[in-house]
Amino acid sequence: MNEKEAGARIIKLRRELERHRHLYHVEDRPEISDHAHDALKNELEALERKFPHLVTPDSPTQRVGGAPLSSFQKVRHEAPMFSFNDAFNQIDVKEWFLRVERHVHKKIESDFYCELKIDGLAIELVYENGVLIEGSTRGDGTTGENITQNLKTIDSIPLSISGKNVPKKLIVRGEVFLDKKEFERINKELADSGKEVYANPRNVAAGTMRQLDPKIVRSRKLDSFAYSIVTDVGADFHSTEHTMLKEWGFKTNPHNKICKSLDEVIALQVAWNTNRKKLAYEIDGLVIIINDNKVFEEAGVVGKAPRGAVAYKFTPEEATTTLLHVRVQVGRTGVLTPVATLVPVSVGGITITHATLHNFDEIHRLGIKIGDTVLVTRSGDVIPKITKVFQNLRSGKEKDVSIPSTCPVDGSHIIRDGVYYKCGNANCGARLERALRHFVSRGAFNIEGLGRKIIDRFLDEGLIADAADIFTLKKDDIAILPRFGLQSAENIVREVNAKKEIHLSRFLYALGIDHIGEENAELLGEFIVRMKKGKALSVTGVGHILERAKKEELLDIEAIGPKIAESVDVWFKDARNKNLLKKLERVGIRIAHSSIRVKRGALSGCTFVLTGTLGTLSRPQAKEKIKERGGRVASSVSKKTDYVIAGENPGSKLKEAEMLGVRIINEKEFLKMLKSLPRQR
Repeated sequence: MNEKEAGARIIKLRRELERHRHLYHVEDRPEISDHAHDALKNELEALERKFPHLVTPDSPTQRVGGAPLSSFQKVRHEAPMFSFNDAFNQIDVKEWFLRVERHVHKKIESDFYCELKIDGLAIELVYENGVLIEGSTRGDGTTGENITQNLKTIDSIPLSISGKNVPKKLIVRGEVFLDKKEFERINKELADSGKEVYANPRNVAAGTMRQLDPKIVRSRKLDSFAYSIVTDVGADFHSTEHTMLKEWGFKTNPHNKICKSLDEVIALQVAWNTNRKKLAYEIDGLVIIINDNKVFEEAGVVGKAPRGAVAYKFTPEEATTTLLHVRVQVGRTGVLTPVATLVPVSVGGITITHATLHNFDEIHRLGIKIGDTVLVTRSGDVIPKITKVFQNLRSGKEKDVSIPSTCPVDGSHIIRDGVYYKCGNANCGARLERALRHFVSRGAFNIEGLGRKIIDRFLDEGLIADAADIFTLKKDDIAILPRFGLQSAENIVREVNAKKEIHLSRFLYALGIDHIGEENAELLGEFIVRMKKGKALSVTGVGHILERAKKEELLDIEAIGPKIAESVDVWFKDARNKNLLKKLERVGIRIAHSSIRVKRGALSGCTFVLTGTLGTLSRPQAKEKIKERGGRVASSVSKKTDYVIAGENPGSKLKEAEMLGVRIINEKEFLKMLKSLPRQR
């Protein structure tokens, strides 16, 4: 992105962030979550870091919060109420600490005080002579709103305090929040009365604090934790402040903890990321604070945040990204499902590259266009989906998503079935599923772990649309599906990648060409090798040879008759099949070099057909012994067949051999023949 493009994008991001800030802080009717807001803000911050001369004083990155509502009295804070800069991974945390050490020009020996980052509303409480005289919101960090009467309704906030060494004037800061059960109760009441429900507990807490009637606030049963003291009370450590707060009657979070090292901090964050659902309230990370107050003050402030603390956020369940294109997938029942391909983005610890769009009505409802900035949501084990389009960020280059006029698999006409569009060929989806199962089968690519149910799931979720897509699967694409998990996803991807090199005959068999079984695939392979004169082959090279081959040349191949020759000719001249071969080559499919050598041996030039049950050999064993000596095994009897080996209960092939005058031998004669012949050199 050049400077001009960056400037245009920055302007759009600032406008969009300012709009959502006003909705959230002033009108109390947010449209997006904190995660979505953070994603847009992080993009703006990244662009401003890259082009620092484009930063302006009115940028959302240069302020903390919104302006107070005019209906509340304004309160000026004695000391600024800062927010925290964010860290999203271990590297961010360690780099934060190194920056602090560089700033103070020394190695910091302090431990860390870690607080659960409550997803609520920051407040400030002022006590004089032990009595609460004022409570306010953060506001813009310098000026907040006087919400004293509302705060007095919260039982966990003391109206008066006592204890040792309580200063004449005490300023305390904390968080107001709503627990999950109360959130569910409030939303149920709203839903029952036909009113719009809240998106999350934080919105309820913020909205409640802006209610003019304290009785409404009281009915909401809000809670609060105190977490810091602004007044100088002589505490050398932040942990000491918490001890004082508890002694003076404030409610503090019992889960806060001192960590001796960053490794302990990281382990604590990981543990809470796993166990946070067990809490009665919502948290979105840890606040890591340098416990030594002297070092903390020495570190100072960077921008609008204290340098000596950082918010170590949990992995977000929402993120913004760009819609690259929409692929139409045909499921097992023939239903066309649009699947979004996205610029990779991390959501819930998983890198998301695709998201379901469900149906074309959903595309219309969201107003999605290719090239849009979109919000991707993934909660728990739910498959990612696009939940919002940021239309205000459009550049004008976005393109509409069109409904295909013909089926992308077989070219049939499209029919409407309720909210769904379907392939007019009722067998289309099922035929595709069977073709994919054949492609990964033991005689073909032999991809273990891709059974019928898994292939069906991948088809229905839009992860694969053809055989080549199997080799583009990413572990995160699979891990997001219910009942899969990261380990099973890694196993599938590892197995798929290990099978990218394949013998020529197995590759031809995998393509699923009518009448081309394992034996005929070997014969076709030998024909290709002769045409290529022993040189290395590519996937598209195989296609070129068989596309250009004359039917007469194919008919000269032993056991290849008119029907088989016609099938091969049609398959390799079909445009969709040619595109599939190109795609297979692009995803890395290689023909094994050892597979393109024509076998030579005592049975070279001889074609065998097996019928009936052999007594001492299995059919695969008999085939292998023939191949070891350079012979060929065909699936059907023709004039080109040299021997038919007949076991017990032979089928119609025996009669065909008799009619054509082909030599028939039994198993004993076959074994005697093998004993007298050397194996392939």
